Amino acid sequence: MKAKSIKGNSTEEIKSALAESMADGFKPTLAIVFISIKQDRKTVREILHKEGIDILGATSCGEFIDGYHSEGGAVILLMDLNPDYYTILYENFSDRTVGEAAAQIAQTALQKFKRPAFILCSTGLSAKDGLVDGEDLMSSMENIVGPNVNIYGGMAGDDGTFSGTYAFTYEKESEKGIAALVLDENKISLQGMAISGWNPLGIYRTVTKSEGGWIYTIDDQPALQMYLKYLGNKPISGENEYELFEDVGVHYPFQVKGIGDPVMRTPFKFNRDENAIMCDYDVPQGSKLRFSMPPDFDIVETVLEKANELKNNTHSDAEALLIFSCAGRFSTMGPLTNLENDGLSEIWKAPMAGFFTYGEYGTNLNGRQEFHSTTCCWVAMKEN
Repeated sequence: MKAKSIKGNSTEEIKSALAESMADGFKPTLAIVFISIKQDRKTVREILHKEGIDILGATSCGEFIDGYHSEGGAVILLMDLNPDYYTILYENFSDRTVGEAAAQIAQTALQKFKRPAFILCSTGLSAKDGLVDGEDLMSSMENIVGPNVNIYGGMAGDDGTFSGTYAFTYEKESEKGIAALVLDENKISLQGMAISGWNPLGIYRTVTKSEGGWIYTIDDQPALQMYLKYLGNKPISGENEYELFEDVGVHYPFQVKGIGDPVMRTPFKFNRDENAIMCDYDVPQGSKLRFSMPPDFDIVETVLEKANELKNNTHSDAEALLIFSCAGRFSTMGPLTNLENDGLSEIWKAPMAGFFTYGEYGTNLNGRQEFHSTTCCWVAMKEN
């Protein structure tokens, strides 16, 4: 397999970059597209389709390839992968749950390959119904294909506008959809992980009252009051909605205890009257959580260190690399995310493309498939 990554801030630039990439005889069969909602993604799909290229894609909150990071543009990972080694599936969940749609993708994949692996681009939120339940998606797929399957990917973004996100193939696009690149793992090897790098602070605490996504009490204390006290009574602007996320949530996420490593959940909204917090994704009553230390350069060092360890321990190399990094990381870490993404590209020495997401799918350090927030998820691919 050969891969190349291209970029563009307009359809004309993308068309020109594609032509330049193919000038040496390179014939891609597959394009993974990460694109701003500001761009004309329909025309971009037509440009790729006219060259006989299959498409998997998502709208983004910023996009990047090797040494290049943009907001409002598009990046594409092109691969000349044998079409017998992959298939692209799409399921809409406008009239059913995301879990039911994900289960259908898993069932269809098993009919195609004995050992399917998945690269997912799902929608992240719809303007009408809010955030998509990524945990339901992951658990539904795992129930069909088993716990040892490789699933990596991200939820589509919308440049931080919270107006609506889109996952797409050439023919299909939806504000409530899952686009899946299904790989034959007997032909394509994958190495990857999802890691946040945030350091925990203090002991595990218990969510003692939670309902409808809202956390009301932690250790029987008002949740918002406890969280703000932990932050040193940092003031928050506004009255509710997304101010908690923008002011402090992305900087100080919760670490929720799971079967393997903790999963990150970001305080998203608050309600002063109820003294309550809502995270980006559900934290059920009875959950154990810890607060996080403020982010610093150690986060990047941890991500790159673990990537190096995996590469050395598995004696692997790569021909293509995808990165799905939470939009919250970019909001919090700024230019450090450039060092993180470019550092992963340098470790694997493979053409790379990625985007900033509204949620990430990937394997934690204990090898368990999880749905993540505030996390960097990456996967390196190589034809066997």
